[in-house]
Amino acid sequence: MSNLKARLPGGMHGDSGWLGRVMTAAVAIGVLGTARPADRWVWFALGTGLAAFLAGTWLMTSRPRLALVLLSTVAIGNALLAGVPDSNALVLVLVALTTIVIVDLSRTGFRPILAVGIGVGVGFGLSRWWFERSDSWLLTQLMWAAILIAFGLNRRQYEIQVRQTRELLVQTRRAQSERARAAALDERGRIARDLHDVLAHSLGALSVQLEVAEALLDERRDVDGALERVRRSRRLAVQGLNEARNAVATLRADDVPELPEAIRALAEQHKADHAAPVQLTVEGTPAKLPSATTVALLNTAREALTNAAKHAPGRPVDIKLVYGAAVRLVVRNPGPTAGDGFGLVGMRERLALVGGTLTAGPDGDDWLVIAEAPNE
Repeated sequence: MSNLKARLPGGMHGDSGWLGRVMTAAVAIGVLGTARPADRWVWFALGTGLAAFLAGTWLMTSRPRLALVLLSTVAIGNALLAGVPDSNALVLVLVALTTIVIVDLSRTGFRPILAVGIGVGVGFGLSRWWFERSDSWLLTQLMWAAILIAFGLNRRQYEIQVRQTRELLVQTRRAQSERARAAALDERGRIARDLHDVLAHSLGALSVQLEVAEALLDERRDVDGALERVRRSRRLAVQGLNEARNAVATLRADDVPELPEAIRALAEQHKADHAAPVQLTVEGTPAKLPSATTVALLNTAREALTNAAKHAPGRPVDIKLVYGAAVRLVVRNPGPTAGDGFGLVGMRERLALVGGTLTAGPDGDDWLVIAEAPNE
């Protein structure tokens, strides 16, 4: 807030800034130049008042309290001189009042303005009595003071609105920047999950095939068997590349396959790559799911199969897809499966984004993964 206020030209002067100050001072000097008071002391008082007004105008941004004291002295002092014939002291009263109103009085409110207004009114009354002016003269002075105070208050309200508008603009831009940053972080997290889902599955299967090929060469000298594993690794690499391309396409457009067919394809691939039986059961009536929900459940199935291949190679895997009030994906494989790493974290994050949940852990001698998401 303070930085914004420092950037506003002239503080409460808003867009007028120094131009408004210079024009006000020029008006005061021009009107005083036409004054013709009979006594020299009046000239000295007017000159002193003008100097105090210029100093108060100069200090109203950097030292508003001192400026308020100077301008109040000018307004009340020249109200006492207003009754001197041809002194034109009224102009200093009016410009001082106008400037006092727009001094930054955020801590004191309108009390100084009210006090100075009363002081000016009393000064006009004393000047009328001392210099024997008429009642109409006093009424005219009070009317001009009231008009200039009203003008100053209107200008003050305008300056406040300008400042509030600029503050609101800065806050709006800051909020937009924070929203853009949050969206970018969310997008980075989503891309990281997509890359992990694809690469962990493909590279995990590729690593298994290469390990088998190395064992065949090192332990059995089985060149033909190793060559077959290398060829299968090549197919896995090509397939992984295609999956990465599909993931990129999914990031650009939400055109994803139906969930049962996609999981069936994963099961067949796992069976072919790892020589492990996979049983897929679909219960209920399959329904069209939002793309984000389909991707979340599909990647959960892919991650579960990848973990099964890594920790329980060749063991059977049972997959169950149940449609009801919610869509439930259950993946069970024998043997303990580690539950640490980015895989489970990514699955939980992805499911949470679509309003789903994930539980994973040992179930007797098996490892059980259960994912649920809204069926809508």
